[in-house]
Amino acid sequence: METKVGGDKAKEIIGRLPFDEAICTETRGLFGGLWLLWNLDIVEVSLLAKTEKEIHVLVKVRPFDLNWLFSTVYASLRFEEMCILWKNLATVSELNNLPWVLAGGFNEPLINENKFGGRAISINKSLLFKEFLDKCNMVDLAFSGPRFTWTNKRGISDLTQERIDRVFVNSEWWNLFLEARVTHLTRCHSDHCPVLLESSAKDSLYLE
Repeated sequence: METKVGGDKAKEIIGRLPFDEAICTETRGLFGGLWLLWNLDIVEVSLLAKTEKEIHVLVKVRPFDLNWLFSTVYASLRFEEMCILWKNLATVSELNNLPWVLAGGFNEPLINENKFGGRAISINKSLLFKEFLDKCNMVDLAFSGPRFTWTNKRGISDLTQERIDRVFVNSEWWNLFLEARVTHLTRCHSDHCPVLLESSAKDSLYLE
């Protein structure tokens, strides 16, 4: 999840949470601060690479001999930085043939139906987004729950809502977890909905 908290403050908060291990990135002003947290009795996680806006890890599911790649991202609103992100993710895809989950805040609706109110979507940004997904054979998992995952929390005359928090998987991961599902949970204090990925009835991954 993108927490907007880094450094010593992040370590302090993480230390109070019910997780065994964590990986976090630094913030840039009021943005960033990705946190990835897990429990060792469920998964073994090995860090492969990270930047301010990306974390890439190898996940081994206990007690099975099952490995897959998990990437969490927080996309920049700036076009140039967004291009860098797609290039980095395409490289990740080229360098591995593992089952892969890509999740996070992409800050760009794919199509007009992913947005309510505000300015029209950026054609250039959405085309780059689609080109990356096609090139890397990523599938957008269907979801249940609220249609939009982000809101500017304004009155109806100025209200903007978007579906920008998403989970994508490649065919290798999808074939392993055919019952996987995504749920947009109820938004509470944040302007984003928490997003829950369940690979089966017993296994889940929580994102915000």
